[in-house]
Amino acid sequence: MSTHIRIKNKRISWEYFLIEKLVAGIVLTGTEIKSIREGKANLADAFCVFDGGELFVRNMHIAEYSYGTYNNHLAKRDRKLLLNRKELKKFNIKVKEKSMTIVPVVLFVNEKGLAKLEIALAKGKHFYDKRNSLKDKDHKREMDRHMKR
Repeated sequence: MSTHIRIKNKRISWEYFLIEKLVAGIVLTGTEIKSIREGKANLADAFCVFDGGELFVRNMHIAEYSYGTYNNHLAKRDRKLLLNRKELKKFNIKVKEKSMTIVPVVLFVNEKGLAKLEIALAKGKHFYDKRNSLKDKDHKREMDRHMKR
C-alpha cells in the first residue's frame, strides 16, 4: 500500500495567513479513495463550510476513477469532514466572530491507508501583505545564495 500521497494546496500560503492547523478525516466512497491513491485530486479552489453543525469541504476535485463503472463518484461533490464536537464548536465560533475562513492545506493518506485532510483556520491577506511575503521570500533566497558561496 502506498502512503506517500501528499497533495498540497500551494496557493494557500500566498492568499492567507494560516492561524491554526488541524487534521480531519474525510467521508469518501470507494472510487474516491482509489482515485486519491493514484494522486488524482486537486485542492486549488476548495474551501470548508459549516452546514447544520457539521463541516464540509466544497470544490475539492477528485477525478473519476479510471476503472469505475456506473457507480463512479461526482468529481466536485461536498465531502463531510470528521472532527470531534469540541473542535467543530471552536472553529465555528472563530469563523463567526472574526472574519476568518477554513481552508484545506494538504490531502494525504496516512500509514493505515486512510485519507486525511489538513485544514487551517485562515485570515485573508491584503495586497500589501502579499507584497511583503514576496520581499521576504526574495530576501531569504538571496541569503541562501550568499551562504552557499
